[in-house]
Amino acid sequence: MPYEPPPYLAELTLAQIAEQVAQRKLPPVEGWAPQKSGDSQMRIAANGTWYHEGDPIRRPAMVRAFSGLLTRDESGQHWLVTPFEKLTIEVEDAAFIAVDCTRTEGDLAFRLNTDDLVIAGPDHALRVAGDPDTPAIYLHVRRGCEARLNRSTYTQLAEIALETGGDDWIVSSQGALFSLRG
Repeated sequence: MPYEPPPYLAELTLAQIAEQVAQRKLPPVEGWAPQKSGDSQMRIAANGTWYHEGDPIRRPAMVRAFSGLLTRDESGQHWLVTPFEKLTIEVEDAAFIAVDCTRTEGDLAFRLNTDDLVIAGPDHALRVAGDPDTPAIYLHVRRGCEARLNRSTYTQLAEIALETGGDDWIVSSQGALFSLRG
């Protein structure tokens, strides 16, 4: 069955976004206990490009499939997990890039570079890092992995903060409040 990306984020209601999120069937990585571990020879660059043995992975479907197997442990190490092996993967900054943001029915929804949709809230918190010269905002995606907001998504979120919270730079989603100040 060919992959069909979700529609333009701003055109979806919150219920439609939630339905899209629920339809993404992720592998049950948490329940797997692979006996073999090693190095995947893969890397995710800071711009979101995935590499294998130094060459970019050009098939979006492959990146999307691998991203569903991704976890990050307490030490910050990222892993690709299958039922049979657990392989390290180098991640330069964040495993995902948030490429679009919208405020729908009072909540914040993000599209990732893998076409995953994430609704910010208690389980998908926003985190501010960086410094005033190079600010960075991250969104918790799943299994310890985060998405860094790209410049245009950062701008979208800043505009939402100004519209809803004024000079406080606070946004809310699913009952959680997030300060965009470091």
